Amino acid sequence: MRIDARGLTFEVHADGPDDGEAVLLLHGFPQHSGEWVDLLPALHAAGLRTYALDQRGYSPGARPAAVEAYRLAECVADAVAVLDALDVPAAHVVGHDWGAIVAWALAAGHPDRARTLTAVSVPHPAAMARTIAGDRRQKARSAYMGLFRKEGTAEKVLLAWQAAALRKLLGGVGNRERIDTYVRPMREPGALTAALNWYRAMSGRELVATGPVSVPTTYVWSDRDTAVGRTAAEACAAYVTGPYRFVELTGVSHWIPDEAPGALAEAVLAQVEAVR
Repeated sequence: MRIDARGLTFEVHADGPDDGEAVLLLHGFPQHSGEWVDLLPALHAAGLRTYALDQRGYSPGARPAAVEAYRLAECVADAVAVLDALDVPAAHVVGHDWGAIVAWALAAGHPDRARTLTAVSVPHPAAMARTIAGDRRQKARSAYMGLFRKEGTAEKVLLAWQAAALRKLLGGVGNRERIDTYVRPMREPGALTAALNWYRAMSGRELVATGPVSVPTTYVWSDRDTAVGRTAAEACAAYVTGPYRFVELTGVSHWIPDEAPGALAEAVLAQVEAVR
């Protein structure tokens, strides 16, 4: 379905029982709502109604040109506005990668709209920003962001030779066909630039300013994540004041929803069940 909100048009993929508790799913870079496809059957079987949002820059009708339009506050406001348009007072919020950052900020700033939070791969924004600043290993893991912030250069590097670098980045998601489902939309005119604008608009000050999360929270991290190390993952707990659970997946890469959907579904459902 298409949702008009904040002067933009978002693609939202709704499924599951009409009367089920709402789950808002927020994808990361450089993917889209399709990253949740293998998670959905378990959520629907548990009676949940899912809303997988193609976020700002990924929905063709929600692709503003200005870099400033991709600041975290704007992306959080989109998620809240979509919930309003769906007439969903509060949802179980699940986010991966950049979607996790939006989910953390949504739960921190709008606790009345998040019944629970399940953040995947990326820890609380303040934990991430402070670890990048203070831990040399995490700084090295995050060095790729420097390239992503270079306008024009990043697009050329990632899309050269039939998007070879972008395909390599996504290597952990599965077979070539699955990688193609993510790469193909990024090769459309303006799409990759819009997705990279999330990095270009990123502000360390804004990340650090994200408040503590009081809603019941699960953070799912995997020990083969090349982008997020253990120091940042374990720092996350200090930014949650409500019930908190840390789930570590062994032998799994950054691409948890694609690589370990069963384990992730189990973590989400455990969090949902805990508040029923």
